[in-house]
Amino acid sequence: MTQPYPVPGPHQPPWPYPGPPSYHGPLPYQPPPIPPRYRPLRKVAIVSIVLMGLTSLAAVIQSALLWRSYDDVKRFVYGLLSEEEIDRGIASIAGTGPLLNLVSYLLMGTGIAFLIWLWQARDNTYFLYSPLAPRPMAEPQHSLHRRAQGWIVGAWFCPIVQFWYPLQLVQDVATASEPPEQPGAVRSGRMRTLLYGWWATWTGFWLIVVGGGGVAFVGFIVWIVRLVDAADAADATGDYVDIYDLQDFMVHVALAVNIGFTVATILLIVAAITASLLLLDITRRQHELATATRPTDAVPPPGPPQYAPRFNSSGPTFPSYGPHP
Repeated sequence: MTQPYPVPGPHQPPWPYPGPPSYHGPLPYQPPPIPPRYRPLRKVAIVSIVLMGLTSLAAVIQSALLWRSYDDVKRFVYGLLSEEEIDRGIASIAGTGPLLNLVSYLLMGTGIAFLIWLWQARDNTYFLYSPLAPRPMAEPQHSLHRRAQGWIVGAWFCPIVQFWYPLQLVQDVATASEPPEQPGAVRSGRMRTLLYGWWATWTGFWLIVVGGGGVAFVGFIVWIVRLVDAADAADATGDYVDIYDLQDFMVHVALAVNIGFTVATILLIVAAITASLLLLDITRRQHELATATRPTDAVPPPGPPQYAPRFNSSGPTFPSYGPHP
């Protein structure tokens, strides 16, 4: 009976075959790293600034609408509106709904444009410190950026660190864009004022919008619960339901919402102004560094053409194109 597989002998390698020895030749081909390059930021910066302005304008309009409807809100809470006025108010709210949501849409567009600008501005800093730059910057003593590239997007959504990581990202880009003759400009002067002014007003805006909106929602829920409890107590005792205090509480909540949104709008306008100046300043600095000329690249203007004679031997010569002695 034949074996289905050959049986190794005493001088043969064991089965299964272990394979050829490890390969010690050259490593497989690896593509060279992509060299850094400069991308102009002016167009992206202008788009971001325009969206910031439109967002601020929409916030001002929304704040004006809130104050305009405050008297109607009070009359509605106190039950002083007729059915016709209630229907007219509902129609007005339905008509202005898209306008009230416009701030959210513009904020999203502004955020996307700003992140694109920040991503490209960070990439440009690597070009400014590379030998490819017209005036390569001196090698920094530490890393150019304290955070990884992915934090440009994640820093705005990650809890807790969202209060200082975005500031560090922009601050590192501004520091890496400093001209060599002005070291430390970001840590003092106008740039420092713009950086911290922008971040303080932007953070204050979000705290009021998110925190104030949450407080207003909780206040409305508390008002509903108290109103239901008062109605149940009146049904049980047969007494008259006195909800004046609840009405007064709801009016104060509406007033707090209007004041909070107005303050948030002012902070948003200041944040838009400081961020616009910040974008223009960093964009200008990077453009100047990326388009500067090297001192050794200056070429003297060409003079008149000179032609050497064709032959220098003592034999027969031919006419030369150069000047005759």
